[in-house]
Amino acid sequence: MQNAVPGAGGEEPSRPAAAASGFWRQVVEQLSTALMVVDPAGRILAVNPAAERLLGRAAAAMHGKDAHELLHRDTDGGALLRERCPLLHALATGAAARGEGDNHLRGDGRLVTISWSASPLTVGGSYQGMAVLFTDITGDRTAGRERAAYTSALEDLTERLTLVAEITDVLGQTLETDEALARLGRLLVPRLADWAAVDLRTGSGKVHRVAVTGPAGRAAGLEGGRERLPETGAADRSPLVQVLRGGDPVLHSERDAAETAETAAPPGSPLAAVHSHFLRTVRATSAITVPLGSKRQITGALTLVRTDPAHPFDAEDLEVVSDIGRRVGLVIDNARRFGRQRAVAEAMQHNLLAPLPQPGRLRLAARYQPAPAGSQVGGDWYDAFELKDGTLMLVIGDVVGHDLTAAAGMAQLHGILRALAWDHTGPPGAVVDRLDDAMPAITTVPMATLVLARVEGPAQAGPWTLRWTSAGHPPPLLLTPGGHAQYLEAGQGLVLGAPVGTGESRPNATQPLPPGSTLLLYTDGLIEIPGSDLGTGLDRLRRHALALAHAPLDTLCDQLLARMPPGSTDDVALLALRLPTP
Repeated sequence: MQNAVPGAGGEEPSRPAAAASGFWRQVVEQLSTALMVVDPAGRILAVNPAAERLLGRAAAAMHGKDAHELLHRDTDGGALLRERCPLLHALATGAAARGEGDNHLRGDGRLVTISWSASPLTVGGSYQGMAVLFTDITGDRTAGRERAAYTSALEDLTERLTLVAEITDVLGQTLETDEALARLGRLLVPRLADWAAVDLRTGSGKVHRVAVTGPAGRAAGLEGGRERLPETGAADRSPLVQVLRGGDPVLHSERDAAETAETAAPPGSPLAAVHSHFLRTVRATSAITVPLGSKRQITGALTLVRTDPAHPFDAEDLEVVSDIGRRVGLVIDNARRFGRQRAVAEAMQHNLLAPLPQPGRLRLAARYQPAPAGSQVGGDWYDAFELKDGTLMLVIGDVVGHDLTAAAGMAQLHGILRALAWDHTGPPGAVVDRLDDAMPAITTVPMATLVLARVEGPAQAGPWTLRWTSAGHPPPLLLTPGGHAQYLEAGQGLVLGAPVGTGESRPNATQPLPPGSTLLLYTDGLIEIPGSDLGTGLDRLRRHALALAHAPLDTLCDQLLARMPPGSTDDVALLALRLPTP
């Protein structure tokens, strides 16, 4: 061992001390592990050839030098504070120590990462310093970093794919544009961006900033309100305008985003001015703007912003956000189509629900309530009309299907049923049998439920009797004086459109209608709530109806609808009849 101190082992009685010293010197010099001996102050006293090779320095060049100052560096190659050096701490305490991951500077300027172990040296009970064994683990560290980077990249890719799948799933659960955009903002911020803005084309070359989401949620102050801004010509270099006009998705670097935010929009470009103001207000350092939809059908644009200069968007982010934009554009386009169809269906249903007659002292009221936003309008309907002989007929029904199909089917049944019943003096079941026979030939309705009822008796004085039949519909509810409520469950037959069975006529039922009583006909939307059973819905309707039994008929109808629990996804038709008191 070059420049080595004498060994401090015990005496060997079988050979002279000098021979023992020479033996141990050869062992140290032939040792493949690097060895360095330092005094208590950290100065290098000796190194073996393996240490010279590992450190790329000659033993003579290291002898007497401060080991920490000469060799120890931080991960960037800079000097490391002495108080942070574990070897110096071990020297000060005289205790054995180990370390891993320290960086040493080679003579050629390269850094090597080492693992080391230090043991105290004593001579005659006097502390002389430390013997430090160390090995190069640079390759292991590099491989570890590569494995960590690979794992991180896989985790990042998985997170992005999960986000895209989650957005597709969550947005696919709604057909309302506002709800879809609210959900989109909650998914993107803060998982992928610090801010998200959505601009939608509204037709006639106008664009509206409809949603801005930030760290605190929806930021209405940065949205467009009622303002609709015109798109500008090809000369407008705003990334938002270019994307809306069919350009490629745009990735802004920190410098690009800053320039866009700080540079005033060109004259005649209010849309670019709004976008520039947004980037400046949120202090964007990196941004992505992508089209919503495809090149053939651009619904709008999505802009994502990051505000941390240390975490800008990259090309992979651009690819992910572009994919999200295509999916969101499809959802919004479908929601708009659905909204237009829903509006037409709702208008058709309202227009086809005829005004109610007011025969004599009998009083009628009805309500139609469309399904909540995000649900499809169904085929619920009601009708009340007088026959040729003056008898009052009541109808409540529900056509299977949704939107325009259901509304058209409801219109067909409405007209056919009136025609079949107009001059018929027999029981309601016979009319419904004829309707069931005719339905496949002259309507597009596959299946429907209804209650058809006759209110028999003198219009002015009574007494009155209800005669009805039900084609698979929820039973009417009769409220009578004295606080009684009864579901009229008799007269039940198969739904319209069901396969014909034995050919028997539909059942009919009769029920006296006491003076002052109230009859309620309704569709299942009034009693069926997702997550609740039918019995619970019927009990709830009975309870609320009894509490409102003495209220004016219009008030009764309004309050029954108002007291429905949230969560209904169906439309509701309600028809109420009140008989006069003596």
